[in-house]
Amino acid sequence: MARSAQLRRDTGETHIKLALVVDGGGKYQNYTGVGFLDHMLDLFARHGRFDLRIEAEGDTHVDFHHVVEDVGITLGKAFREALGELRGVARYGNFFMPMDETLVLAAVDLSGRGYLNFDVELPTQKVGDFDTELCKEFFIAFARQLGCTLHIKKFYGENSHHIIEAVFKGAARALAQAVAIDPACGDEIPSTKGVLL
Repeated sequence: MARSAQLRRDTGETHIKLALVVDGGGKYQNYTGVGFLDHMLDLFARHGRFDLRIEAEGDTHVDFHHVVEDVGITLGKAFREALGELRGVARYGNFFMPMDETLVLAAVDLSGRGYLNFDVELPTQKVGDFDTELCKEFFIAFARQLGCTLHIKKFYGENSHHIIEAVFKGAARALAQAVAIDPACGDEIPSTKGVLL
């Protein structure tokens, strides 16, 4: 049975519809009204092999903050719902992502504890019309709602587009490792507590 979720989030600032298949093939249809975010979500889906469809609209006439944050919230909740009790998963994942002059490490633990360490300096405040500080805001929201410990570290990089792209690709590949079913685990929950999330 495919691990999947469909969610809606409606607030005074945003309206979001999201469909996720964890065990997908990397198919995507993402329309958030924020072009750069769409590009990053497409990369996230493809590199994690997740099927992802997002339709979002919001108060982008103010700025992109609410849409980016709320998409992160909704995506984190969708993963949490789709993964259930996390029986049989690998739990941990990590990936070094090179992107031209950039190298980024992403490491994740499906611990049940939402925490982000984001050691990523971005040299510019904008990529096109996208505020680069929103990259961190997205992953704060995502990690809190999924309930994962997520560490993202830039070793080097000069181009903000390349750096953010490496962050999204690396996070997707690390997460794909963590959510993968480990045949050696059978139906076990990978924790001495007997529970995750």
